[in-house]
Amino acid sequence: MTVITHNRRRSRLSTLIDQPGGVSVGTALKQARANLAEYETRSREVIEEQVSALAGMKPPPSPDEASAALDQAYARASAVIDAAGPFEMKDVCTAAANLCDLIDAAPQDQSFDWRIVTVHAQALRLLLTLPAEAGDARAQVLESLKDVLKAKAPGGAKD
Repeated sequence: MTVITHNRRRSRLSTLIDQPGGVSVGTALKQARANLAEYETRSREVIEEQVSALAGMKPPPSPDEASAALDQAYARASAVIDAAGPFEMKDVCTAAANLCDLIDAAPQDQSFDWRIVTVHAQALRLLLTLPAEAGDARAQVLESLKDVLKAKAPGGAKD
């Protein structure tokens, strides 16, 4: 018979909230948002660096180097997701995830269409420059990227 022991651990935040005279939930959330805001500028820099690197990628000169190049493109798109996620940049995350999905779906026995990386880099740049109020334009960019996914993913054109 297997015995599972569960040790209850309390977070520092729950301890502060539960103490008499402790921090209110509202105050704790406000402090957390302020702490997170300090990192937003650096996050945007990381996103810009990764998008620029994606835009600068060229098709590998030989099929032997294709796998490493795809891994690099995937890592860059993943880094965009990691940097954008905490800051409610859902459309940027969606566009980068779309690129990751296309790389994941790329058949090993066929060459990869590198225009996909270029198109996604351009779309990411556009999403980064559009004002937050441009919801319709952002949605249209994401819809176009979904069309690319449907057209380029194996079996996607059937959907």
